[in-house]
Amino acid sequence: MRISLSWLFSLAILSPGLMPAAHADDPGTAYIVTYFETMPTFTGQTRNLMRPFFVATRKEPGYVRMEILQRIGQPDQFVILEAWKDKDAHAAHTAAAHTKSFRDKLQPLLRGPYDERPHSNLSVGDAKAAPAGDAKSAVVYAVTHVDIVPKEKDTGVAMVKQLAENGRKDTGNARFDALTQISRPNHMTVVEIWNDKRALEGHGMTAHKKQFREKLMPLSGSLYDERFYRIIN
Repeated sequence: MRISLSWLFSLAILSPGLMPAAHADDPGTAYIVTYFETMPTFTGQTRNLMRPFFVATRKEPGYVRMEILQRIGQPDQFVILEAWKDKDAHAAHTAAAHTKSFRDKLQPLLRGPYDERPHSNLSVGDAKAAPAGDAKSAVVYAVTHVDIVPKEKDTGVAMVKQLAENGRKDTGNARFDALTQISRPNHMTVVEIWNDKRALEGHGMTAHKKQFREKLMPLSGSLYDERFYRIIN
């Protein structure tokens, strides 16, 4: 997948992207991870809808950050990562006119449901300085759904939390967050940001990551669903 550098540059001043966001690690912060898929012919139209939606969203009270991601190799798949001061701020965003307009316009372009999943903080660290200029286009996001069988939830939660703490120390990491789905606490989302593909691959070969994967397998309720994205806002 190729993403225009001119698109990234034109939005660079608008997006907090990887920059540290105030209160992102507060216990009351509301984290939202949303997945959706469009029909392949509508990916460009979908991207065009996102810019005004993002610009309006970042002006709202309680906004912490929003990152809109497009999957590498499968450009019809998107993820929106949001952080809000609290659940009330997110509720107000959901009810806002620009949010309703965005979702109404997006609906005919979808080939599956708009899958919005509220999360809480499991292990959220400080973001590091974002790459600038052309280096920004090399940044890779990894978003992973981790599903632990219920009877092993506590063990799995501890493992995912430790993975995040270890991952932040790896070379080239810009952010490494572990979130817990509010409705299903045995389901977690791991959000990683790497300065480039080489840093991501290096992390995958570390002893602590390999040990995590090996220990996770007998506790997991589904495949380890790791997906890679580029930011488009």
